[in-house]
Amino acid sequence: MLGPRVWSSVRQGLSRALSSTVGGWASGEGRKVDISGIYPPVTTPFTATAEVDYGKLEENLHKLGTFPFRGFVVQGSNGEFPFLTSSERLEVVSRVRQALPRDKLLLAGSGCESTQATVEMTVSMAQVGADAAMVVTPCYYHGRMNSAALIHHYTKVADLSPIPVVLYSVPANTGLDLPVDAVVTLSQHPNIVGIKDSGGDVTRIGLIVHKTRRQDFQVLAGSAGFLLASYAVGAVGGVCALANVLGAQVCQLERLCLTGQWEDAQKLQHRLIEPNTAVTRRFGIPGLKKTMDWFGYYGGPCRSPLQELSAAQEEALRLDFTINGWL
Repeated sequence: MLGPRVWSSVRQGLSRALSSTVGGWASGEGRKVDISGIYPPVTTPFTATAEVDYGKLEENLHKLGTFPFRGFVVQGSNGEFPFLTSSERLEVVSRVRQALPRDKLLLAGSGCESTQATVEMTVSMAQVGADAAMVVTPCYYHGRMNSAALIHHYTKVADLSPIPVVLYSVPANTGLDLPVDAVVTLSQHPNIVGIKDSGGDVTRIGLIVHKTRRQDFQVLAGSAGFLLASYAVGAVGGVCALANVLGAQVCQLERLCLTGQWEDAQKLQHRLIEPNTAVTRRFGIPGLKKTMDWFGYYGGPCRSPLQELSAAQEEALRLDFTINGWL
């Protein structure tokens, strides 16, 4: 059971959400908020002593703000959210909101392992300025996380969330794909606006688009490596780690897809595949942060137990960018 303090926060948040929807969240009668576009998943900068470096965070946001992103994802996987305390997660979101123009959407990762904790974190994220909550699948007891359990979880969170909810499936980190049948069921919830799918299975993305076509439900690709293919089957945008270093190029790929310039889009997509793989599946967040250092942002160290790249790994990372003409 949620305690009185949490229920009080929930009620306050729901009241704000109602007025927010009336005042501009809905894009029309009965429609959900539009989340289409490109989002960089913001990294969390740390000092040499592993403290959150809010000054560097603001500097990175200022530089990223020069690109035509729809908004920013904060406290997603690339934000190292499992390594932050609850108060740090909220403070990071609060600082990002203060630094962003109001026309930029802020999607905040609010997922926790329990439904109760996720509700509380989602309400808190709304209170510090998040426009929508991106909720990762609970996965510790993944053997029991079937469709019924996940539908129950997300329904409760969406029922009590004062802001719209985006489902988040990232099997590389959780070992768990949010089942398509569960996504289809959840797409009917009035406060669930879409999904970020990071699995890389384009047939699955196309199937989700197809099966939710009668709902006001939007699909975001979870990586730049399959962005073109995702647009081709009906995705409306992407949350792309690579946008933290090649923001202009990822936004250009979006424009080429949306304007039907498929030949040019294909050429650009090909040049982004290896760099994207390098900063995601191959070298992960340490690789992304190292690349940010090369491109004029602050990457810096990760929090332990994530380790810095070896010299050989760094050389391989650099090669993936140089052979494609980015360094």
